[in-house]
Amino acid sequence: MTSDESLDDAVRAMSHPGRRAMLRLARDEERSASELAAVAHLSPSAASPHLKLLREVGLMDVRVDAKRRLYQVDVRRLAEVRAALDELWGDRLDALKTTAERSASARKRTRSA
Repeated sequence: MTSDESLDDAVRAMSHPGRRAMLRLARDEERSASELAAVAHLSPSAASPHLKLLREVGLMDVRVDAKRRLYQVDVRRLAEVRAALDELWGDRLDALKTTAERSASARKRTRSA
């Protein structure tokens, strides 16, 4: 699989709101499959294929602890995806920020005049 295909798969995996909720919850610490299912408003059996997909695209790691599976975001992989998306924007976000700041400044001057 090429790097572009891998990125495409990761972005597609993140397109589902339930999977994004799982990623947010497991970003900073390990979470059980049942916790992740609950935050995604899914039954454990319905959450299972979503967790599998997140693992397959490298966004989530799993560790078996006795009878529980504990999931955590692979922050390096998430950073790779973010960097690729940031690259698409390039300096456009900076330009948008500058424009927004100028508009806000102009509105303040207009109100105080």
